[in-house]
Amino acid sequence: MPRKTRTTDKEVELYRNLLTTPTSFSGGFGWATVLGIIFCGLVMLPGSIYLGLMSGGNLGQAASWVTVILFNEIARRSLKTLNKQNLVILLHAAQVIMAANILFPGGPCAQLVWRAFLVTSDAIRDSNMRGDFPRWWVPDPDSEAILGRNLLHPHWWGPIALLIFTIMLGFVRRYTLGYFCFRLTSDVERLPFPMAPIAAQGAMAMAEADEAGDAQEDPGRVFFDRSKRQQTRKKSRRWRLFSLGATIGVAFGFIQVGIPALTGVFLDKPVFLIPQPFVDTTTLTESALPATPTGIALDLGVILLGMVLPFWAVLGTFTAIVLTLILNPILQDMNILTAWQPGMDTVSTTFANEIDFWMSFSIGASIGLLAVSLFQSMRDIHAKLTLVRAAQVGEAREDVWATPPGRGDFPLWFALVLYVVSGLAVIGVCYALMSQSPLLAGSVRLNVVVFLFVFVFVYNPLISYLNARLLGIAGQNITIPHVREAAFVLSGARGLDIWMAPIPIENYAHQAQAFRITELTGTNLRSMIKTELIAVPMLFLLSLGFWAFIWRSNDVPGPAFPYAQTYWELQSKRTALTFSATHAVSEDQKVDFWQTEFGKAIHPRVIAGGATTVVGLFVILTTLGLPVMFVYGMIRGFGQFPHVMALEICGALVARFYLRRKLGTQNVLQAMPTILAGYFTGVGLIGMAMVAVDLISKAISAAPF
Repeated sequence: MPRKTRTTDKEVELYRNLLTTPTSFSGGFGWATVLGIIFCGLVMLPGSIYLGLMSGGNLGQAASWVTVILFNEIARRSLKTLNKQNLVILLHAAQVIMAANILFPGGPCAQLVWRAFLVTSDAIRDSNMRGDFPRWWVPDPDSEAILGRNLLHPHWWGPIALLIFTIMLGFVRRYTLGYFCFRLTSDVERLPFPMAPIAAQGAMAMAEADEAGDAQEDPGRVFFDRSKRQQTRKKSRRWRLFSLGATIGVAFGFIQVGIPALTGVFLDKPVFLIPQPFVDTTTLTESALPATPTGIALDLGVILLGMVLPFWAVLGTFTAIVLTLILNPILQDMNILTAWQPGMDTVSTTFANEIDFWMSFSIGASIGLLAVSLFQSMRDIHAKLTLVRAAQVGEAREDVWATPPGRGDFPLWFALVLYVVSGLAVIGVCYALMSQSPLLAGSVRLNVVVFLFVFVFVYNPLISYLNARLLGIAGQNITIPHVREAAFVLSGARGLDIWMAPIPIENYAHQAQAFRITELTGTNLRSMIKTELIAVPMLFLLSLGFWAFIWRSNDVPGPAFPYAQTYWELQSKRTALTFSATHAVSEDQKVDFWQTEFGKAIHPRVIAGGATTVVGLFVILTTLGLPVMFVYGMIRGFGQFPHVMALEICGALVARFYLRRKLGTQNVLQAMPTILAGYFTGVGLIGMAMVAVDLISKAISAAPF
């Protein structure tokens, strides 16, 4: 028994105390944070929008770290030092500004331009939904606000106001329910959160390096002290790698993004030296590979990304793509892929295959992954909880609800009251919005209200707490697939209004881990709140301004933005298919789910097959002792575009079997993320420059002289 206790102590110490929880805390919010927010918003955000629309690139983490590194270097050259709290909050601020969906880059107002495209898309028109969208979500398709591509038109004020309301209440719910889950799992249950120390290391390592006295280092001591020379060499090596990546990014970005943007200013259509977003060979290979999308994306960033991603995940995705290439012709020959017709391009072929097979298979795979994740988590949860609780035996804790002084906590009752108030507010707004629809009346409206209360006060707290515990114990997260769609269908709702309402179906467990990460860095939790109170409004205003300018200047999507032109079309088809589950044109029309286009695309046997396949793969790989990351990669690849995988697997193979053997595994793992960050930064700078060129050209063309 004593031996078990010693093992228990070591196990808990390994995770809970991988980074020692500080006993003192300080705020990291200051003028550097505000300037970092402005820099990221004015410099990085427009480049991210342009890059995302043209090639699907995403600055993301690269832009965040560039901001931190740049401000840290400016501070050092000003004979000042940013401590780890300053750097942690600065990194958080940059991440808030740069957080974006790959499909809709550049902040929350990207959704508004997407809505304008959606209501005028061919998919919506062909589904007879064109005039059925509520005006509080998007203006009429024939409105001057959409025809004139004017995001500042009064017809947009209602949707913009609703978007602001949604962002505000989302912020409140995230910082109240997320904080409550953090207090329960971290303070009361003392769960270790094994991934939190890893996430906290970056900014802390940079700060601790500066705290060693770099700014005040004696040059003579650096010259004669070998250890100091080695430290300086390591830092200069990081800069050289980052500069190398940035140089490559600028060069390739000028060809990929710069030349099309510049030629688009002077010519009717931009000139693409490299086809964007990919070379489509589907119609050329359809005789040999019927019903199979084929092509290749000529993007250097894909090769570099393949060098950084986990090898087994990339290999799993590549295997799934190869299996898809083999299965699609077989399924077409078996009359399963019946929607495909010769002459279809990549987008049409992919969507047709999703309707017939791959959407149902993906649903089944998600269910299988959920089952496996639950099994894995529950298998270990009892043992790990036993270890955690055993290690706490003998600990003197006067009050399990006590909080460390200076951490920036606020009363739990205050968080709960705010969550209840925000929940009631969003329920009230949803009810008021849906009351305007004649299709949502009587018992249907009551059913929707019941679901709203269940989501706000039952489902969201339970799924958030469950995932917070899983993150706290094993670093895992689970999702229940298609809860939203199932709830809408079961409620008996008709029409499209329910899909647009800001119905709160959220999982706030990630916020609990974010609080734990902030705690490990010794940063006052309220600094995060102060940062977002500045960053979120700034992001909204800049997002609105940039998107209003870009949309007014060019069609989005359009010839100038080939990635958006391709993928937004596919997404509009998927969205129209989903909306068909409740679509009705009159109050008397009854909606039979299984007779809708969405219902026809649901194949229970294929769903069962997808779930069985995933569970079987996990069992086989576990039995053989192979990495389960392989299965996650396969789920990512089934039924998807194969276009990027040829270069991604090339990058993975080069890194695995050449660079690691020649330079060493550790060196490659440390160097490639730095080069990749530099690469995306270089491409982003080109994108930012092209936005400036576009702005100048439009200003000159509008001048009266």
